[in-house]
Amino acid sequence: MATVSPTAQIYVYKGKSKDGRQIKGEMRGSNPSLVKAQLRQQGIIAKSVRKKPKDLFGSGKPIKPGDIATFSRQMATMMKAGVPLVQSFEIVSDGAENPNMKKLIDDLHADVAAGNSFAFALRKFPQHFDNLFCSLIEAGENSGSLDTLLDRVATYKEKSEQLKRKIKKAMTYPIAVIIVAIIVTAILLIKVVPVFADVFTGFGADLPAFTLFVVGLSDFAQKWWFVILATLIAIGYAFKTARLRSPKFSDAVDKAMLKLPAVGPILNNAVIARYARTLATTFAAGVPLVEALGSVAGASGNAVYRDAILQVQADVTTGLTIHTALKATDLFPVMLLQLTSIGEESGSLDEMMEKAADHYEEAVDNAVDNLTALLEPMIMAVLGVLVGGLLIAMYLPIFQLGNVVG
Repeated sequence: MATVSPTAQIYVYKGKSKDGRQIKGEMRGSNPSLVKAQLRQQGIIAKSVRKKPKDLFGSGKPIKPGDIATFSRQMATMMKAGVPLVQSFEIVSDGAENPNMKKLIDDLHADVAAGNSFAFALRKFPQHFDNLFCSLIEAGENSGSLDTLLDRVATYKEKSEQLKRKIKKAMTYPIAVIIVAIIVTAILLIKVVPVFADVFTGFGADLPAFTLFVVGLSDFAQKWWFVILATLIAIGYAFKTARLRSPKFSDAVDKAMLKLPAVGPILNNAVIARYARTLATTFAAGVPLVEALGSVAGASGNAVYRDAILQVQADVTTGLTIHTALKATDLFPVMLLQLTSIGEESGSLDEMMEKAADHYEEAVDNAVDNLTALLEPMIMAVLGVLVGGLLIAMYLPIFQLGNVVG
């Protein structure tokens, strides 16, 4: 089987065809000499072949997990329709709107067209295709059921992205409102309150304590706003860096997130849904249970559950049933344990996990909707108290103006 070197790059060429037409284009190859040889086989005499320069500023939108999910579904649809794999790449590439996604598909196409396996081509891009994705595709190629496995992978990626969107929905709304509240308050303290303070200096009367407090807060904000802003940015950067570089800190954050009021139960259900969906997909693909649990642990998205699943994997290796091992962690809900037990006894663990995933994904969806409905009046009340309190503090001296005149 012919292979393409992992170091192969994109070359830009210019040349002439047999009938004398000027031709230019791009081709993937290990070096210019091999590219020229491939062009000669196509009847093209190359005048120049050089490496395609990198765009210093990038081009197009970055490739997101949603793009990979869409690509998986499109490839699954093509394969289900009986379209050959190489031709499927061409069709999907033609419909790609993101230039970066189109280039990724073209690179995969070039590798597969050269005789490499689909899984081999995918493993060159670990930033877009994780080990679970590649392993499932490899299992499909080895078993001759690539179309079926592609469909399962596409469903898995779509469900995963839907779950992520639900979690983001639960977190985005309150965070956005808090940021708006901070900005509005800062504008009032820095721009509006000083105007009132200048007016108050001519009143010739003592200001109310509440007004004095707000004016003092305004003076502090005007003097130190840049320090406050820099501190907030530094805290955010330090938090993000610590999560990336310190496994202990990241694990502690994951543990704390699960205990947050209102949000914690949603995150727990989301992890359970992800666990069930991943196990159902890998087990149905014919991956051995112990190996599947390793993939599930990596895809759990939370350190607490990751460690628990790895412990389950170790227990199952020693001969325990997965139901017993899950129960020993004292972390998984009763319904999941019951479905796992039924699946083991009936030999339909993948089907039971599919049902569990559907149930907990629906639970997350409902919880997010309920949380949003509960937060709306609470957030509006907080905004009303915050902004209204500042306005009342400014107008209190005006209300007392009559007493001063009298």
